[in-house]
Amino acid sequence: MTSALKLILFDVDGTLVDSQGTIVACMNEAFEREGLVPPSHAAILSIVGLSLPQALAQLAPEQSAQAQGALVEGYKQAYMAARQREGAAHSPLYPGAREVLDTLHAVPEYILGVATGKSQRGLDALIEGHDLGMFVTRQVADHHPSKPHPSMILTAMSETGIPPADTVMIGDTTFDMEMGRAAGVKTIGVDWGYHPAAHLRADHMLSDYRALPDLLRRIWSD
Repeated sequence: MTSALKLILFDVDGTLVDSQGTIVACMNEAFEREGLVPPSHAAILSIVGLSLPQALAQLAPEQSAQAQGALVEGYKQAYMAARQREGAAHSPLYPGAREVLDTLHAVPEYILGVATGKSQRGLDALIEGHDLGMFVTRQVADHHPSKPHPSMILTAMSETGIPPADTVMIGDTTFDMEMGRAAGVKTIGVDWGYHPAAHLRADHMLSDYRALPDLLRRIWSD
């Protein structure tokens, strides 16, 4: 027997908000501050979704652990400065995201959550800036191993009491999809994010937020 409640988990960067301009600019600033040549735009987008230490280990594998740590701190400082300077505008919601979140939130059986590589502070600021109080379970990098480890999804299901059959993970990166598969839940990839859609190997693909409510009904009517 399946639960009446359904858990809908969203990644954040590249799925709910388009933060690539800020991410790339802040990563460039962090590398330049350390006297290093910044990675390419494509390389930076390839690590979005990982926790910062893992991301910097991939972007600067030749650097020492101390140097990678300095890059992590430099990125955090640059990102916080951008957030204070620009407010919610530094990570705008994707077209249709707000309307669909409100639509899903109005369904009594749907529980909304996030599973993100952001820090707790970063997620809290984003939720406040965009008035996204509908997220019941909020899993962040501070409390979990980096994606694609399934810890975030497993914890969200444990917190809500909702089993894998009634849970979906929505994201834009291979890390999101691998995390979902490892947790035994259905995966929905979005094609507007930071990893090529062809690489996601998702159970379902989404090209328009407005199609999400119907897609969820089809998934759970099977």
